[in-house]
Amino acid sequence: MTSSFRITLLPGDGIGPEITAVARRLLDAVSRRHGFQLEYDEQPMGGSAIDASGEPLPASTLAACRASDAVLLAAIGAPRYDALPRQQRPESGLLALRAGLGLFANLRPVKIVPALVGASSLKPEVIEGVDLLVVRELTGGVYFGNPKGRVEADGHVRAFNTMAYSDYEIDRIARVGFDLAGQRGGRLCSVDKANVLEVSQLWRDRVEAIHAAEYPEVQLSHMYVDNAAMQLVRAPRQFDVILTSNLFGDILSDEASMLSGSIGMLPSASLGSSGPGLFEPIHGSAPDIAGQDKANPMAMVLSAAMMLRVGLQQEAAAADLERAVETTLEAGYRTGDLMAPGCTPLGCQAMGEQLLKALGD
Repeated sequence: MTSSFRITLLPGDGIGPEITAVARRLLDAVSRRHGFQLEYDEQPMGGSAIDASGEPLPASTLAACRASDAVLLAAIGAPRYDALPRQQRPESGLLALRAGLGLFANLRPVKIVPALVGASSLKPEVIEGVDLLVVRELTGGVYFGNPKGRVEADGHVRAFNTMAYSDYEIDRIARVGFDLAGQRGGRLCSVDKANVLEVSQLWRDRVEAIHAAEYPEVQLSHMYVDNAAMQLVRAPRQFDVILTSNLFGDILSDEASMLSGSIGMLPSASLGSSGPGLFEPIHGSAPDIAGQDKANPMAMVLSAAMMLRVGLQQEAAAADLERAVETTLEAGYRTGDLMAPGCTPLGCQAMGEQLLKALGD
């Protein structure tokens, strides 16, 4: 019996529809090859949803996501929405989607493709062989903590946010990190700021307790976030799995993404205890190049590969997509963000065609 999976597609804004179209063609090709079916349900989210309904995450979109086997999101946001109240902006829709699906673990792999070593701003001897994974807690911390707001008193305006974690929130993300470290190189570095933050001290205490009780075979280390930021550009090969909180993970994962030479190359997955996962490239909507056929679709294609592997357990199909990306890069084809002397420049659609050829379709 042929397996069938329901995928909710969220093309979103900016370059989102362009890179979604490329990823969908590749998914169709690889699903045919491996004998399973994908049924798509395209829904509005972000600015496109605001334009259509006045809200960044319509109830119908969230319901469609909950009813699917996996969710593939491209990108959201544009400067013209920045003047809206915060709760009505595209980014608030993304936070609501994560909360609505119970997605507490964000996985951001950074693996250097040999063909792109020269694209990084760091020396080749620093980044060759880098293969790390950032595991970021996604639904707690300062982005969700209360109280928060702005107050006026004595002629001054004061704004405040609360960084807060409960033990169970730390325990569940720690287990995700330790599990993944056990499947990889067996090393986990927990990043915090325990020397000055009480919430980070609790984080460190709980990570150590989970390690001692459940994962003694994994090598655990701790690092303050400021040092981790420095070490990522000084000696990134020292890292296998980096475990950290929402705010720190947001910053460190974007820093780590530039080891590859372009934020346009990296996928991510957001997972919960049950239900569908959310898979998305970590770059933004790039409204300055939207509709110009300049977008790099590879992070979207690699996000689709993560969806196949992690969300749908289709390992062989995922590996095919990843090989197609590597083969295309090794052949010297590049979008503008990765362009180098001696390489062949391609637009978004032409890159999609080349990826299909590399796939053998």
